[in-house]
Amino acid sequence: MKRKALALFIGLTISTGALAANKSTSSDLEQRLNQLEQRLIAAEQRAATAEAEIQQIKTTPKSAQTTAPVQVVSEQSVNDKADNQSPKLSLTGYGDLKIYGDVEFNMDAASRSNGLTSVRRSANTNWADGNNERWDINGRLLLGFDGYRRMENGQFAGFSAQPLADLSGDMNLDDAVFFFGQENDWKIKVGRFEAYDMFPLNQDTFVEYSGNTANDLYGDGFGYIYMMKEGRGRSDSGGSFLMSKTIDNWYFEFNTLLEDGTSLYQDKSYHGNELTKDKNVAYLRPVISWSQDEFSVAAAMEAQVVDNAYGYKDANGQMVDQSSRTGYGLTMTWNGLKSDPDNGIVANFNTAYLDAADETDFTAGVNALWQRFELGYIYAHNDIDKFDVNSAMDTCEDDCWITNAGTYDIHTIHTSYQFPNVMGMKNFNIYLGTYVSWVSADNDGSDSDDNTRYGGRVRFKYYF
Repeated sequence: MKRKALALFIGLTISTGALAANKSTSSDLEQRLNQLEQRLIAAEQRAATAEAEIQQIKTTPKSAQTTAPVQVVSEQSVNDKADNQSPKLSLTGYGDLKIYGDVEFNMDAASRSNGLTSVRRSANTNWADGNNERWDINGRLLLGFDGYRRMENGQFAGFSAQPLADLSGDMNLDDAVFFFGQENDWKIKVGRFEAYDMFPLNQDTFVEYSGNTANDLYGDGFGYIYMMKEGRGRSDSGGSFLMSKTIDNWYFEFNTLLEDGTSLYQDKSYHGNELTKDKNVAYLRPVISWSQDEFSVAAAMEAQVVDNAYGYKDANGQMVDQSSRTGYGLTMTWNGLKSDPDNGIVANFNTAYLDAADETDFTAGVNALWQRFELGYIYAHNDIDKFDVNSAMDTCEDDCWITNAGTYDIHTIHTSYQFPNVMGMKNFNIYLGTYVSWVSADNDGSDSDDNTRYGGRVRFKYYF
């Protein structure tokens, strides 16, 4: 190559001149020849690298060549540079943070809603009672924030906060809870949350006897569908402390709910008497559950253990305790979706019994879900020992169904169907739900010609 010959000629010229000028020995000449050889090798390597780079540039399309971006900056933008920095999300690094939510909006049509049961027929916080037919749109938007940190030894801690915005313009809250424990072993939770569900209704969309909280479950003058929810939690007037333990197929849970006991009752009325609070109540709610493959069974008890927490004053001005309430429940579930996600059947059998001041209630329900279609039946029996008819007439007028002591049977049939993956979106579902309820009584405290209620709902459910 020309480069090699030129380099050799220059090297020899320099070496010969130096040899003649300095009259060097033959050993110096050998040393210089070795240095010249190393320089030639280095020159060849640099030449080969340069030729490879030139060839790569020639074969690379112009569209793939990187060009420096040109940014047009005005004088105003330069002055406001400090105010136009890109937004940043900074995390503490203490575990994982999850942000999620769901939209649940309903279009409802129902017969006149007063009278049969203490049912919250709206997804909003209001009780939705009244004498007229109901046509409305209601619902809420939930935004959730979950934090979780797990250590290498399986110990963990975290929190969950779920604010709600409903269509009535109110801001509410589902869960606000802190928890910690050992994975697959034990766990402690404190705050606002719901404990174990002892009366699951499967894919129900309209029969919301329990509402969204442990409050306003009992409407005086209406049938009561007891479902072991009084000590479950998510109260608007108190908080819960829960301890749980898992051993093989067994699960143990003990929840304590401290709250204003009168918040259980609509309008703070019970058996025609106005209730007065003296101190907070304490519900103790132990649950034991066993599961194997598709089958699970759970038994539970909830008891209000504070005496004279609230009551009413009799004709002599003496306080009559009304805070004694103890309930028992049993639920069994077959979840065939675990082994057959496409055609499996989910079936629940639930029963609950309440022994309360001057009243006992028994409830049983069965429901089944198959290929997104759900059908269920609920039976409730209320036995009321005492009822102040005169006081009830002052507050109920024509709105109450139960205005006397006696026994009342309440029947409810509910059904729903799910349309999944609307518009091909796995996070968007639509539900159709209907129900019908009626009451039979053993006395003249009800109008047998007007004992049926019914309704239908379209629910839009979107997850994000």
